[in-house]
Amino acid sequence: MKELTKAEDQVMQILWKLKKGFVNDIIDQLPASKPAYNTVSTIVRILETKGFVDHKAYGKTHEYFPVVAKEKYTRFYLNNMMKGHFDGSLHKLVSFFANENELTAAEIDELVKRLKEIKKEKQ
Repeated sequence: MKELTKAEDQVMQILWKLKKGFVNDIIDQLPASKPAYNTVSTIVRILETKGFVDHKAYGKTHEYFPVVAKEKYTRFYLNNMMKGHFDGSLHKLVSFFANENELTAAEIDELVKRLKEIKKEKQ
């Protein structure tokens, strides 16, 4: 699996939300200063080449749908980020986000509580 560019990720987020759609459906979901139809169409075709999207043809019109689950890509992306930026250490990743987001004591307690719940589920 390949990492998505910012534009590709934006289109995939929309397709994951919509489940399927035409290029115009994707454009409708984009924020203001929308790109041209051809730009979005090109991004979708790139996503198809990368194996993230497939389509159903209706004459010259194509309806696109994701073939990679959002959860699968999220797992891939976060694992790559953790390996590339945190030496593969989950501890370093969590510590970084806790420090960067200036978590309150209550938020840290909630995080610890959730981690303990996960630990119990795995036992």
